[in-house]
Amino acid sequence: MDKLGVSATNKQIIKLAAPISLALLIPQLSFFTNTVFLGRLGERELGVNGITGVFYLILSMIGYGLSSGMQIQMARRAGEGDKKGLGQLVANGTMLAVLFSFGLMVLALWLVPVLFGYSLHDNANLSLSVNFVNMRVWGLPFLMVTQLFSSFFISVDRSRVLIYGSLVATIINILLDYLLIFGKWGFPHMGFMGAALASVIAEVFYCVTMVGAFFYQKAHKEYPIREYLHFDIGLSQRTLAVASPLIVQFMFSIGGWLIFFIFIEHLGAQSLAASQVLRNIFGIVGVGTWALATTCNTMVSNLIGQGRQREVMPIILKICKLSLVYAIVLCLLLLVFSKEFLSIYSSDMELIAFSIPSLRVIVVAMLIMSLSTVVFNGVVGTGNTLVNLTMEITCVGSYLLYCYFIISRWHMPLYMCWGSEFIYWSTLLTGSAIYLKSGRWKGKAI
Repeated sequence: MDKLGVSATNKQIIKLAAPISLALLIPQLSFFTNTVFLGRLGERELGVNGITGVFYLILSMIGYGLSSGMQIQMARRAGEGDKKGLGQLVANGTMLAVLFSFGLMVLALWLVPVLFGYSLHDNANLSLSVNFVNMRVWGLPFLMVTQLFSSFFISVDRSRVLIYGSLVATIINILLDYLLIFGKWGFPHMGFMGAALASVIAEVFYCVTMVGAFFYQKAHKEYPIREYLHFDIGLSQRTLAVASPLIVQFMFSIGGWLIFFIFIEHLGAQSLAASQVLRNIFGIVGVGTWALATTCNTMVSNLIGQGRQREVMPIILKICKLSLVYAIVLCLLLLVFSKEFLSIYSSDMELIAFSIPSLRVIVVAMLIMSLSTVVFNGVVGTGNTLVNLTMEITCVGSYLLYCYFIISRWHMPLYMCWGSEFIYWSTLLTGSAIYLKSGRWKGKAI
């Protein structure tokens, strides 16, 4: 941990991204298993899991926005070699994350019945959704603390620690999913609600593992968090100045997806179930891309902290090339083995055949995503998060306009609905590239 500065080489990129990728892949196995189990319960449970999953994702991404704001600051302090500053950010960030999580829990418990009651047409879907989220939100405090410590380990180039926490959480989640959804080995048969309880328990273990790793590696001595066990309002304000645009940005981003799924619910159970499967595929393919994007975010901020701004654009281009190659390989496999892959989620051949045209559409959209996610995170790493927010509002606005006409007004086939991904990722890539090329990010202090 003595050398906190990164180098702009492919070896350094892969060294940082590989553990993050594996740490992201392991939970995707849990999501994958969860989707398979719920697919065995029926189309309704599979479809409702898509809506509730996206809603909880919004809550978790608010936490991710907060931790990303702190990660930008931590990576900058790492580039400057400021270990005390890092320790202060971890200590204060933990308190801030806990406060945020409780606020989100209260908001979610109040908002869910109102939001879903207004937007969902099927009363059975409404009841399942509200009950699921009411249990699921109890994992938020543990999730947000986990996100903070993950950001710390990434910032100090110890990203492989993330693997341990995600492995523990995934094993527990998959085991409890099986036991609680189907009532095996003497456990109660909870069905859909079993998936919610399993996820909460897994998040508790994830948090304990990550915090435990921090103290086990004696990081609390190298980064003296005990000196900063009081809540620093000034530091919190500076953190929120960086993180707030990211928080709003992620709310817009995933909120757009929630509205997409609400529109899809109006098309019927089959379209909703197929879309939940396709969302899961997005998660699996996106693992490597998101890991490289996180790496880009961290390395850009670190290089700026070292005063090496000239290397920012070359490092973003290097990471883009790696991300595109990764996406091409996986997308080709999905195109060739579409039927075989979809059959893992459901044995319903009609649902599989219905999903294939949409799968082909999103496979092509993923190629654009592999570039835009990296370039956009390059913008995030510069610290000018208000620019990110402006871009996100523009992209989501275009995305929702497309969804409104194609899905709500014209009731087009599902594969046309998923064409919205082209609109979103293309707009994001264009805006991010223009901003980076302009050079207006240089000299931004955080």
